[in-house]
Amino acid sequence: MNIGRLGIFLLADVHPAPDLVALTKRAEDWGYGTVWIPEAFARNPMVGAALILANTDKLNVATGIANIYARDSLATVNAQYGLAEMSNGRFLLGLGVSHRALVEGMRGQQYQDKPLALMRSYLERMRATEYQGPPPPEKPATVLGALGPKMLALSASHADGAHPYNVTPDHTKSAREILGPGKLLCPEQKVLLETDASKARAIAREALALYLTLPNYRNNFTRMGFSDEDMDNGGSDRLVDAMVAWGDEGAIRKRLQEHFDAGADHVAVNVLAQKDRTITREDEKILELLAPGNEG
Repeated sequence: MNIGRLGIFLLADVHPAPDLVALTKRAEDWGYGTVWIPEAFARNPMVGAALILANTDKLNVATGIANIYARDSLATVNAQYGLAEMSNGRFLLGLGVSHRALVEGMRGQQYQDKPLALMRSYLERMRATEYQGPPPPEKPATVLGALGPKMLALSASHADGAHPYNVTPDHTKSAREILGPGKLLCPEQKVLLETDASKARAIAREALALYLTLPNYRNNFTRMGFSDEDMDNGGSDRLVDAMVAWGDEGAIRKRLQEHFDAGADHVAVNVLAQKDRTITREDEKILELLAPGNEG
């Protein structure tokens, strides 16, 4: 499976199906290797993946991430293998442990106090499952939404790599050291084609607001060297600028290259919408500028 160097992270569940299909077809035409779609508040990502895969020819679809509380390990294996088989190997499974507020508040389930042990057990059950359907062309890969060193180590020992979210190039460097060679490292990077600092930071703060309330991300921000003061009151300029690459095309390309220099195999470009959460054609300009093949 060749996921390419650049992908697009897309809040697929907020786009109506016809718009989602049109956008991902454009992404395919631009030469992006993979579209990453999360599991958050609306459309099931397995359903979204099926729609995109059925309407594209070369584009890979990855879940960034599928919540392990949303389906048992057998259901996940059946979806993973089924989508890989139906798309001729174009589906990449990303798994994550989600967050207490989302699991208990939205799902009414009990969030486990030992997420690392839960993920390890889940992956071992997946590994022990014998898929009964028509086989895909090759064994599908699995990456983990890993942030801390222990989950990154699990990504190396029990999966095919990691898909860190809300991280810096320095985190990418540390993640590569933990993963070692031969494992996929696919960080997400938020970008915004906006050179006005005040406007860019206002949009960035709105996009980061939820993450600044979630302990898993706050703990990782702390590991990356940020203080509580950086995380409170909407986030300091230092934190906002570290999480969101804003500016002109050159500034954004520089940040992406820093991830590659730090050991990333692939970077998922997450374009911040100027309004609401739906990506417009105006927002897509940076995707056209960054499109593989347009480097020179």
